Amino acid sequence: MAKGKRISDDIGDDALQAIKALGAAAKLARNNAGEGQAVAATRLGVHVQTIARIESGEPGVSVGHVVGMLALYGIAVGVQQPGVDTDKVAPPS
Repeated sequence: MAKGKRISDDIGDDALQAIKALGAAAKLARNNAGEGQAVAATRLGVHVQTIARIESGEPGVSVGHVVGMLALYGIAVGVQQPGVDTDKVAPPS
């Protein structure tokens, strides 16, 4: 990535919306668990600002942090391959 260039310049709108949806799901799950951002940050081992960035759907946050936060609250993330009928694919073991 060139200096001064934003990551979101290289990401399509569908991907940006998916990132925002993951952030919203993480925030909802954290709130439903009755935990603040500081508690989530401690549990995930990151700074509280990282939690805020995840929840706002910022595309530059590490995917490991996003998936890790979702996992803390029992949300699994999967990948849908193009052209694959997900109704006929066995879940990962």
